[in-house]
Amino acid sequence: MGSAAPPAWMAGTARKWLEDAGATVDGDNSRAFNALPLSGVRVSLAERGRTVCSLRVPAHLTDAEGNWHPGAIAAAADDVCAAAIMSVEGVIKVSVNYDISYFSPAKHHEEVELEGKVLEKKGKLTAVTVEIRKKDSGELVAIGRQWMSASRPKGSQGSSKL
Repeated sequence: MGSAAPPAWMAGTARKWLEDAGATVDGDNSRAFNALPLSGVRVSLAERGRTVCSLRVPAHLTDAEGNWHPGAIAAAADDVCAAAIMSVEGVIKVSVNYDISYFSPAKHHEEVELEGKVLEKKGKLTAVTVEIRKKDSGELVAIGRQWMSASRPKGSQGSSKL
């Protein structure tokens, strides 16, 4: 992660990004995708290289058996990892390699805690993990491991070379 401490505003920005992503805003489709998996998120910690938040599994993110849908888990985990990186680097990065293992289901209305941690930075890539646990028992729901990279080089005007 490097020895120089990032500016203090980065952790605050990561916290606000997670909180805003979890807020549902009627008529604002620009945040619709992030708002869905983080619906009702509460951020308890955003510090250098680490974010911790919790949420109650909403009905609209469950399958026919009332379990938190694995795709919704993966999307929420991805966002928590991106926020952990933002707390260190000040930018949102995208996944270039993502592995998630599921251990136990979380049910509708069950409270879960998601903890994202930055592990290492190598060049443009940053390694990050997320653990998701049931808040009342500490039982492991899922673990995700990712390598993330900037979606475009700094200073780029957004024009794709693809």
